[in-house]
Amino acid sequence: MAKLQPVLLSGGSGTRLWPLSREAYPKQFLPLVGRESLLQDTWRRVAALAELPPLAVANEEHRFMVAEQLRQVQAAPAAILLEPAGRNTAPAIALAALQASAGGEDPLLLVLPSDHAIADPAAFRAAVQAARAAAEDGRLVTFGIVPSGPETGYGYIKAAAGQGVRAVERFVEKPDRATAEAYVASGEYFWNSGMFLFRASR
Repeated sequence: MAKLQPVLLSGGSGTRLWPLSREAYPKQFLPLVGRESLLQDTWRRVAALAELPPLAVANEEHRFMVAEQLRQVQAAPAAILLEPAGRNTAPAIALAALQASAGGEDPLLLVLPSDHAIADPAAFRAAVQAARAAAEDGRLVTFGIVPSGPETGYGYIKAAAGQGVRAVERFVEKPDRATAEAYVASGEYFWNSGMFLFRASR
């Protein structure tokens, strides 16, 4: 079995939630839903699942904040990978995958944006465990969220019929209001969480 290695994506630019969150101190470093920052909450949520030390991907100017906040929650990252400029999720994941496989290993990467708030961490961990077999078999697993309303600020995932791990039929970027309402009414669409599980080699 491949070992699970969390990838903590911490490259947000602080453009939302201004003025509390700003470029020099974006929201992942703030204690918005508890006593610890969203980055620290992200690590605590998955620490029990981690079989390898986490990889953190951050903006170059935030390297000291990432290191200090992870130290405060006893997380010793395998590496903090620094982006000279933010280029969104795919390049950050590619960088982490190259680092994770540099020594010849092929771990399962649990890719997590570090600005999420998850009310039921145990349910999230159970979903990760349920997805492991598919990821070990070479599938690229994404996690959908049951929508609570027709949100136009999120992307959507249409899943094949069934329960548990299932095929994705399509991804849809942020729809207009009428389309979002139809998606929610259908019961076939999930919000795209931006969280993934797959082998580094994939």
